[in-house]
Amino acid sequence: MKVDKTPLEGWLLKKIKGGTAGGECLTPEMIRGYQLDKIRETLDLAVRQSPFYGRRLKGWSGGDIAALEDLTRLPFTTAEDIKENPLKFLCVSQDEISRVVTLQSSGTGGESKRLYFTREDQEHIIDFFHYGMACLVDPGDRVLILLPGRLPGSVGDLLRSGLERLGAVPVPHGPVTDPEATLQVMRQEQVDSLVGIPTQVLALARCREDPGKPAAPRLKSMLLTTDHVPGSIAKILRRTWGCPVFNHYGMTEMGLGGAVECRALAGYHLREADLYFEIIDPATGKTVPEGQYGEVVFTTLTRKGMPLLRYRTGDVSRFIPGPCPCGTVMRRLESVRGRLSGKVRLGGNVFITMADLDQAIFPLDGVLNFTAGVSREKETDCLRLEITAADWAGPELAARARAAVESLPDIKRALESGALKVEISSGREGDKFNTGTAKRTIKDLRNAGVN
Repeated sequence: MKVDKTPLEGWLLKKIKGGTAGGECLTPEMIRGYQLDKIRETLDLAVRQSPFYGRRLKGWSGGDIAALEDLTRLPFTTAEDIKENPLKFLCVSQDEISRVVTLQSSGTGGESKRLYFTREDQEHIIDFFHYGMACLVDPGDRVLILLPGRLPGSVGDLLRSGLERLGAVPVPHGPVTDPEATLQVMRQEQVDSLVGIPTQVLALARCREDPGKPAAPRLKSMLLTTDHVPGSIAKILRRTWGCPVFNHYGMTEMGLGGAVECRALAGYHLREADLYFEIIDPATGKTVPEGQYGEVVFTTLTRKGMPLLRYRTGDVSRFIPGPCPCGTVMRRLESVRGRLSGKVRLGGNVFITMADLDQAIFPLDGVLNFTAGVSREKETDCLRLEITAADWAGPELAARARAAVESLPDIKRALESGALKVEISSGREGDKFNTGTAKRTIKDLRNAGVN
């Protein structure tokens, strides 16, 4: 089936041509030339204005980058660099900063990261949201925003502005705290689409599955964001809502938006006007051939407040070889497989990831969400899962979850060796519904003195 070309191609062409496409067609050579110019500008800005880069890249200038491949000569920037002193990354005075975002560490300790954005930086975000949302909604569509949006410059607020420019009708809501109440809003507002966090949208779907509840309106599309989207959740949502499920890839360090799927649903199209992406071997730091998996690295191209050069995301993905079915010349990124830090080693010399647990747990009827942690009891590791269940889920859910987890090959092997035990508990959604927006991880508590 033929699908429309991603709207991001026209957006990128206008950026390259300074606002007017002039009837030209976008080419890979045009993209690379534009990105090379922007990298040179960014490097000059960072070395001149940022105390961090001025020290680290002393003697460098944009003129030293003759080709995109020369970027690999620069050192990486890491999360630890930002945590150490984020103000040293600033290239403008603090008076010019209009938005500061603090990211708490996802581990059991550690410093938080602070990211700074100027009004111009936020304008670039709104612009990307405008064209990115055009991949799945049309002018006049009513779009429910299930993301934080109360504060000016928050992700939900910027998305609202982007949708208004598209001609769609944003319906601000915020994260889901009560699935039934959110479904009622959907009915009252007659929404056509929604943007939300994967597990929270799953809670809406499974609340709707309760035969005692009235049906919510059918949707024409939905976009999942802020966290990895398990294939099992996407399958449930497609079946329940009868609409395509689009994925968005982004992180605050990128400026919230990074890439989004087109209607072909065949990989992310990158925000190439504002970001340059690489895939590297995490062990050697060298770029890998197209199609090979590695760590996602990006460089900002248009950010003035806090530019980042070769920032290591810790996310694992690859560039998809060949053209997208939509016909664009833009590159595609495969859905992120997980994080380098996401593998947790268990007793018996086996490894487990959140993605492994997702594929085992979410297909079970009645599961809304779960948390996972590993502790140490004497000489044995203990994998603890706490499941949030829909009100209509049966009492046997915890037992079914245990069977699903213990059937995972690595878990089974560790259990048989006596190096691991599994504990699973279940609670109702009204008791412990998760309203957070942080990425879901396995908490390793073995070195934190927690049992």
